[in-house]
Amino acid sequence: MLRALINALRIREIRNKLLFTIGILAIYRLGANITIPGVDANVILEQVESGVLGMMDLFSGGALGNFAVFSLGIMPYITATIIMQLLQVVIPKLDQLSKEGETGRRRINQIARYLTVALSLIQSITMVFFFRNFGAISQFDFIHVSLIVLTLVAGTTLIMWLGELINIHGIGNGISLIIFANIISRMPGEIIGLFRLGTNYFLVAIFAIFSIGIIMAIILIQQGERKVPVQYAKRVVGRKVFGGQSTYLPLKVNQSGVMPIILAVSLLLFPATVAQFVSNRWVQSFANALSPTTEGRLNPIYAITYTILIIIFAYFYSAITFNPLDTADNLRKYGGFIPGIRPGRNTADYLTNVMNRITLPGAIFLAIIALLPEILINYLGIPFRFGGTSILIAVGVALEFMRQLESQLTMRDYEGFLK
Repeated sequence: MLRALINALRIREIRNKLLFTIGILAIYRLGANITIPGVDANVILEQVESGVLGMMDLFSGGALGNFAVFSLGIMPYITATIIMQLLQVVIPKLDQLSKEGETGRRRINQIARYLTVALSLIQSITMVFFFRNFGAISQFDFIHVSLIVLTLVAGTTLIMWLGELINIHGIGNGISLIIFANIISRMPGEIIGLFRLGTNYFLVAIFAIFSIGIIMAIILIQQGERKVPVQYAKRVVGRKVFGGQSTYLPLKVNQSGVMPIILAVSLLLFPATVAQFVSNRWVQSFANALSPTTEGRLNPIYAITYTILIIIFAYFYSAITFNPLDTADNLRKYGGFIPGIRPGRNTADYLTNVMNRITLPGAIFLAIIALLPEILINYLGIPFRFGGTSILIAVGVALEFMRQLESQLTMRDYEGFLK
């Protein structure tokens, strides 16, 4: 990795792309620390220590705690993207658009942007009325509320634009890198907080070794894949013979990535979010039953429900992102087949069985990683809340960034070789 970075800095074109990416991320971090006028950020900071607001603050890099211009972060866009992916399954026209190549994808992305603006508008209005209950907004009139709402919506729209600038002129996926920068920006403060609280240094050392092992395990799971052998039949076109090659079809162990955790967290935190607005005894009891902790310990109902939801969503999202029927049809179209398996429906059934077997261990691993923060806090006394979604995203984005950087270097080397 270090060698790839050094080689990248030596090439002017790649160096400019890296500097452009860093510059855009710096602009985002600046906006994440500019507080919106007329808001008491100290009051808001007390409310975002945990729960759904705590998770939003983590992904916004502390912007929500400051009630900054970028307080909503990129979560509305991610939510809109997830909704569009789910709608492609139930709306045939969207599914047809997704198969029309670049033109269809642009149309879907455009719809997702409009949906992002609508979601950010709803979320900003809800947030303003929620923080009003705690006295965070001193002047609650139409003009000031409209200014805050428009600023939050404009901030989310600007984040989308910054992410697309990185996609076009930088290196890596812009949205993923923004989330990565937000997560990494919180880590130094959390590490310093471990020592300021007088935490046992022996536990900290064990935790450091344990963290390295977890990161290595995440890399193995993220990179792990089942290689299904594929044989292509020979075809004679004129005097040339095509095909006859052996290759493999890679099926990822963690096909759904981090999405099962995000969906499970959103579903589990929904009762707690409703309970903050509705003073109903049944709603409050249901929210307390799904609370992460009870009497200072990890809530077993929460842990079991969380694990089951992650496994369910892992299978659900894998079924959306990987279609065995389309894969089997493409193999048959190009003369490919799996040795010992008949083409067509039998191949699709075989691929489905393989995906079902390898998805289970990947989903269980996701559940273990997701529960790590609560285990560290409640049983080891380590107040470190980075785990689950944050670690998976950070490691996954870093791996993807290095892959794209190495591909840029490979393209550069190929050009020099051909010259």
